[in-house]
Amino acid sequence: MDKLIEASHWNCPLPLADYPTIVMGHGGGGKLGAELVEHLFLPAFRNPALEKLGDAALLGINGARLALTTDSFVVQPLFFPGGSIGELAVNGTVNDLAVSGAEPKFLTAGFILEEGFPLAQLAAIVDAMARAADQAQVQIVTGDTKVVERGHGEGCYINTAGVGVVRPGLTLGPRCAAPGDAVLVSGTIGDHGMAIMSVREGLEFESPIRSDCAGLNHLIAQVLDAAGAAVHAMRDPTRGGLASTLHEIACASHAGIVLYETALPVRFEVQSACELLGLDPVYVANEGKAVFFVAPEAADQALEILRAHPLGREAARIGQVTADHPGILVARTSLGANRVIPTQIGEQLPRIC
Repeated sequence: MDKLIEASHWNCPLPLADYPTIVMGHGGGGKLGAELVEHLFLPAFRNPALEKLGDAALLGINGARLALTTDSFVVQPLFFPGGSIGELAVNGTVNDLAVSGAEPKFLTAGFILEEGFPLAQLAAIVDAMARAADQAQVQIVTGDTKVVERGHGEGCYINTAGVGVVRPGLTLGPRCAAPGDAVLVSGTIGDHGMAIMSVREGLEFESPIRSDCAGLNHLIAQVLDAAGAAVHAMRDPTRGGLASTLHEIACASHAGIVLYETALPVRFEVQSACELLGLDPVYVANEGKAVFFVAPEAADQALEILRAHPLGREAARIGQVTADHPGILVARTSLGANRVIPTQIGEQLPRIC
């Protein structure tokens, strides 16, 4: 116990002092999660690869550049419109590698199963993973299985790791976004989070809301093939949604971002569900979208390539990086006014990935 008390003073984690125990918001992609990383994990594990805080760590080994990422999936329900925890586990890991500039190659799969979980459901999850891996052209090469007592696991959790090969000569990352860069998104926002919530809350709409869960590595490869070094940064806006992703880029690059509110692509049924539940689509998770920060001279070309791909038909130019208000995300409204979009403390929607 004395060691635990001493550890609380290692890095003077003042923001964490108000939360002596973990709360759901620590996993939501907002301020609480960022403080947990900044004041606890990063100081304990500090090294050059980790300090970049990208979606994947970029590692040099014998002249090769590799990307390594890991993720855990605890979504409830396990099956939802447009997918399941199986597709989510594969696609989420593939996308983290792809937005880091890597070609995904190999994945691991670790299962934590609850005693009494139906084998038929596990088989459906595994089949979904296999299909997603085949579509992404990656291999699941190793894994692990653990079982916990009944009542302690909510059926199935999945942990993954992924390895990819970084393109030669490609340098990009959150810190590389520069004033003047156009901000592009590959499609409508908020689909995944609201698909999960529509099931949880029993909401029914004329057009059902489906998750956008998809592997984006082939789409991203086409953009990089054409635009190359003009792509300065990419992220997949999962937990915390588009707003949290843009905040991370603004802080990392020490630049400001202006978001064109009227240009945001949001499906009507997603907007309706958000209004019904008092949510803002910019904070709602996505699992099949990517955000690109592209030099202005290549923005139109990148947008054209995105819209030519089945997963990017509703891509849009939604903002711009600016030298003004460093580290701050501002929305330009339909009236021409600007409003600051704050960082969330925790999360609007727990357990959505």
